[in-house]
Amino acid sequence: MNKIIAFLSLVLISAASFAQPIYKTVKNIKYYPQEEYKKDSYKDSMCVLDLYYPEGIKNFATIVWLHGGGITGGHRDLPEPLKNKGYAIATVEYRLSPKVKAPAYIEDAAAAVAWVFKHIKQYGGSEQLIFLSGHSAGGYLVSMVALNKTYLGKYNIDANRVAALIPFSGQAITHFTVRKEQGIDALQPVIDSMAPLYFVRKDAPPTILITGDRELELFGRYEENAYWYRMMKLTGHKQTKLFELEGYDHGNMPEGAYPLLLKEMQQRIKEINSEKK
Repeated sequence: MNKIIAFLSLVLISAASFAQPIYKTVKNIKYYPQEEYKKDSYKDSMCVLDLYYPEGIKNFATIVWLHGGGITGGHRDLPEPLKNKGYAIATVEYRLSPKVKAPAYIEDAAAAVAWVFKHIKQYGGSEQLIFLSGHSAGGYLVSMVALNKTYLGKYNIDANRVAALIPFSGQAITHFTVRKEQGIDALQPVIDSMAPLYFVRKDAPPTILITGDRELELFGRYEENAYWYRMMKLTGHKQTKLFELEGYDHGNMPEGAYPLLLKEMQQRIKEINSEKK
């Protein structure tokens, strides 16, 4: 009998060791100070995030994910391929044009990222393992936050603390919605202070650029990212990569990009953890 009990105990312990963590979602977290919502009803309805995270795990990595939609539409979403991987995902809602104009939505993205930096430790996460990603407009917004250091600097956060920037088909030049707000044609390329390309720098966080097929992508999205990649290299940035997903268009390219995001995250996490030793 004692042998049976001991065997069953061993089985239970082994099963527990392979058990998946339980994931919890906290919804509608306001990422600006509370007083800012009282004076702006649109901000009150839009500027929130949902945090999906693994309970009982310490020092997990977090993906701050911003949705696409041309900065004129879309809603925060929790990408299914990123769930149950041991990471937290902060899915962010932000204000949209034409109700607001640039840089309001970039400021929203920065405020959300700052909230994660300041609060993720309370949920068990690591401040050193915060990754920024998003599709299309979301990729553009996280790129502006990571490269133009003034946005996070407002919160006394050095943008170089971002573990890695991994935009999906993000616009590298000034976003077409920003140009539209300024009366500039959608096909007139502009690189100004509203463009990630304007802020290429040697000391930027590791940057992994992912686009769809250049012949299927929206406008010149691959070529923009290819130029971004080249300029980062020329500045002396040593951790820039560019991936083109052949056969994928702008809409379905995330299907091929999610595995790359997870792979690059795992590699970067190993690098950061090895640096601690």
